[in-house]
Amino acid sequence: MPRTIRSTDHLSLQYLLGASALSLALSFVPMARMLVYPFRLFVTFIHEGGHALAALLTLGKVESVSIYVNASGETLTRGGVQPFIASAGYLASTIFGASLLVLCRRGSNTKAALTVTAGIILALTAFYAGDPFSWAMGIFIAIALILVVIAAGPRFAHFFLSFLAVQCCLNALFDLDTLFWLTTRTNSQNDAVTMQQLTLIPAAFWAAAWMFISVVALILALRSYARSN
Repeated sequence: MPRTIRSTDHLSLQYLLGASALSLALSFVPMARMLVYPFRLFVTFIHEGGHALAALLTLGKVESVSIYVNASGETLTRGGVQPFIASAGYLASTIFGASLLVLCRRGSNTKAALTVTAGIILALTAFYAGDPFSWAMGIFIAIALILVVIAAGPRFAHFFLSFLAVQCCLNALFDLDTLFWLTTRTNSQNDAVTMQQLTLIPAAFWAAAWMFISVVALILALRSYARSN
């Protein structure tokens, strides 16, 4: 294997480990929640975008997508295959995070991945944002991503993509852990409860199934990341 490729791979691994260490350190700092708040909203956009995409793919209609201040969200749809739509949110955030993880394996993919991601957030906001906060945050996140593409150097952009991938994966898993807790200890409405109403299969089953699929997706992404080219 050429020396230049080994050097690039080693740098990518350093960025991933650094992004993971930074994410872990920030999780122990109470005031750091404000620093990662935009990343939390980003994951919510991807989650709700998953519901919206599933509705469109099954010939349904998306009425609105709303992102709330507490980083929760809601997507209103009409028609489509409801079980597929209800399942798409949590799986979308995990799969998207896993995809970013694979893409940040190569620094040459960085700015293209960030540009496409900004386009997804901007399109979701422009077509479906249902309230001023969702509009403001969607535009803010899209502009921030584009600024990294335009103004940041290759190394910073590469590290930023690695951090975004780690944040997306971690938040997806944390959300599923919270979902499982909610389905087993409360009566609150959520995607798993919606699946229970649609299929008569307990909500806890769906929460556990989505968590299992997510863990498998992340393991496959990490294996792909570690595989030699």
